[in-house]
Amino acid sequence: MTSTAGTSTPVQRLAATAVHAYTAVGSVLALLMVHFSYQGRVEAVLWLFLAAMVIDGTDGMLARRLRVKEVLPGFDGALLDNIVDYITYVFAPMVLLWANGYLPEGWFGGLCVTVPLLASCYQFCRTDAKTDDHFFLGFPSYWNIVAFYVVVLELAETTTAVLLLVLTVLVFVPVKYVYPSRTPALWAVNMTLATLWLVLFGLITAELPEPAPLLVGLSLVYVVYYVAVSLWLTARSARRSAAAHRAAAREHQPA
Repeated sequence: MTSTAGTSTPVQRLAATAVHAYTAVGSVLALLMVHFSYQGRVEAVLWLFLAAMVIDGTDGMLARRLRVKEVLPGFDGALLDNIVDYITYVFAPMVLLWANGYLPEGWFGGLCVTVPLLASCYQFCRTDAKTDDHFFLGFPSYWNIVAFYVVVLELAETTTAVLLLVLTVLVFVPVKYVYPSRTPALWAVNMTLATLWLVLFGLITAELPEPAPLLVGLSLVYVVYYVAVSLWLTARSARRSAAAHRAAAREHQPA
């Protein structure tokens, strides 16, 4: 029988609460990200990025496993997740880049960190930002990953500015990006590669400021794979949708 708030046990409610607390830890990590960014401790911020991604990649699976939504229906875990994701994936990475000289000086640098913040505000409030078939619609605000590669690849200020502006535009382009822990297509492959990428993230961060080119190259292979698979699945979904519409149209044609 499915658990509800009235029939769940104290142990189930405690476990569900623990999952929400686990997610909420991300807010503390975000505070530390900002704190260390202004101290110039870039590597410490990258380690915090990794910790936040591990939490974000596992809390949803724990929540579904423990049926948190059913056990604590009065608490909006999805809203909590969005709040934490915004400050760890969007706000803190922009602080890191702006506070540590990775962007042009003056008003243009400020503009370059402002537009991702605003675009992501819009995206996080879209009801279809996470599609019914478990994809992200539009560039999924992976600004922490963008900041990671800006640091690792030592991108020029102008290059970083252009990258931020281009990706901001892609927030509004309706490409369906893989949600590694939930997209059904190639789930095992995507989860395995995403996990390996997190390991590479840690190894690269540990070797900064001069990480092994092989490690950086391998991590970029996953980025290319992620984009390619997302584009392929978007095209496949569009073809299937078009085929379904054509079939429906034929059924409604007069005999």
